[in-house]
Amino acid sequence: PIFWPMEESANVLRFYRDWITDVPDELTTVVVHRRMPPLPIVPADLHGKPVVAVIGCYAGSVEEGERVVRPMKEFGSPILDLCVPKPFLVHQSMFDPSFPPGWWYYFRSCDLAELSDDVIDIVADRATRMTSPLTAFPIFQLGGAISRVGEDETAAGGRSAGHTLNINATTATSEGFDEEREWSRAFWSALQPYHTSVYVNFLMDEGEERIREAYGANKYDRLKSLKQKYDPDNFFRLNQNIPPN
Repeated sequence: PIFWPMEESANVLRFYRDWITDVPDELTTVVVHRRMPPLPIVPADLHGKPVVAVIGCYAGSVEEGERVVRPMKEFGSPILDLCVPKPFLVHQSMFDPSFPPGWWYYFRSCDLAELSDDVIDIVADRATRMTSPLTAFPIFQLGGAISRVGEDETAAGGRSAGHTLNINATTATSEGFDEEREWSRAFWSALQPYHTSVYVNFLMDEGEERIREAYGANKYDRLKSLKQKYDPDNFFRLNQNIPPN
């Protein structure tokens, strides 16, 4: 990841939005707002500092990857650049220390067509309002190959979305959790005019209509018909359930 002070969030997001329009499919990115974790790889004077980070994974040659990510690495004045070649498993597990078992978690999620100026302004504002030092919310880049599959060709929904946002609220114990959960809900509500869909794996216990939204009405009805045929007793129900009746 590449880190900037959180007060630079709007500027970083606008540059990021324009930069990713020309990147190849081999590059996948995530933008994260959080406080800097107290990890050994992070200088001690940055621990706890509110930051915005752009994380990239280039699935190709190191040389080409370095060329592709260079504009983002050179934007503004990053306070820390940890975007370096690394083994895939190291990259894949980099979030593990931030989401250990036993902490208290809550999230709301939505897909967005784009990072419009209005969306960016809301994100930058709401990021400054989180109070828990453990909260971190990612904005995942979509598009690419998944957007080139027809919406009705598979059960997966939201293929035309540009980004999916997962508004995590995290505390170590119950202390402060209610306040952080309300922050997540208010953030989600502020973005509601810009919601396009939602990723089903990012739903909590939000009711049948939200599950319908995740798949889209036509595909949801088709899945319900399949459920009636193959699982009329709803044996497989410990999930974002599509009831047969």
